[in-house]
Amino acid sequence: MLKRTFLAGLAFGLTLVTGAYAADPVKIVYIGKNTGNPYFDSITGGFQDACKSLGCEFEFVAPATAEATSQIPFIEAQIQRGVNVIAIAPNSPDALNQVLDSAKAKGILVLTVNGDLTGNESHRDATILPTDFTKVGADQVEMVGSLIGYEGEIAILSATTEAPDQNKWIVGMNDTLKNDPKYAKMKLVATVYGDDQPEKSTTEMEALLSNFPNLKGVIAPTTVGIAAAAQVVQSRGIASTVHVTGLGLPSEMRDFVKDGTVTAFQLWSPYNEGWLAAHFAVGVLGGTIKNEVGATFDVPNLGTKTIDPNNSINTQAGLTTFDAKNIDDFTF
Repeated sequence: MLKRTFLAGLAFGLTLVTGAYAADPVKIVYIGKNTGNPYFDSITGGFQDACKSLGCEFEFVAPATAEATSQIPFIEAQIQRGVNVIAIAPNSPDALNQVLDSAKAKGILVLTVNGDLTGNESHRDATILPTDFTKVGADQVEMVGSLIGYEGEIAILSATTEAPDQNKWIVGMNDTLKNDPKYAKMKLVATVYGDDQPEKSTTEMEALLSNFPNLKGVIAPTTVGIAAAAQVVQSRGIASTVHVTGLGLPSEMRDFVKDGTVTAFQLWSPYNEGWLAAHFAVGVLGGTIKNEVGATFDVPNLGTKTIDPNNSINTQAGLTTFDAKNIDDFTF
């Protein structure tokens, strides 16, 4: 729990206190997967609002494309700049290991936010995840299954081939389809990648429709992909035969839901990831939060959080489903 004396210091913009002297404000940078991706605007908003209340400094940067190594120069630049915290949505589970080790060697707190270095967790200090990623794949299969009557051909339109979070979910989707008899009549016919770019995602969706004329459902576990897939279905007027679902932003999917193009989709609150990550970072650097498995700490508006194995922290317990009944309740 954050100490009252520490919070009192924060109220005056004093983020790190040693004796009677205040150090410079904590400098946090968040490196997104790529520019032009509105999903990261919401995460950034959480960081920004948290730093306004905590007295830390925040900046968002990102490469133009979401390729495996595209974030390396940005990490190197922040090391040179001397930031206190590098938060990152990694584009690869292993391509960043060496440069992140360099950051840690400089005393920089390294956090993955909204995705993790699956299998390479030792190269960061902790991860802030939107929910329990081990359950996302199964939840997405259930969602598309409920839309197509648990029978027929489905496809996955993902982000990049290297995206660690999407790849983990896809493994979960395949395992669920293979092992759960509830989905025995559903067949995954293709997994394609739109590289989190609207144009390529649109092209891949159109190719799926051409190559698989009996396609009944598409899971797009990426906000760029689901919006592109929905646009294609809307323009062709085939929403009654091809059901698009996945992970999307209510602000981008609202019109598709209201006109019947998309029945339901899922996500979490990206804003809360940034809010939680900033509070965690400042608490760890200030000594009021121990970055140890099993430790607990309080976050305003989010309650008590527990540090799980592999120093993982979940922002919320599960996925939120959005449909015509609740879509107007959400603004992000």
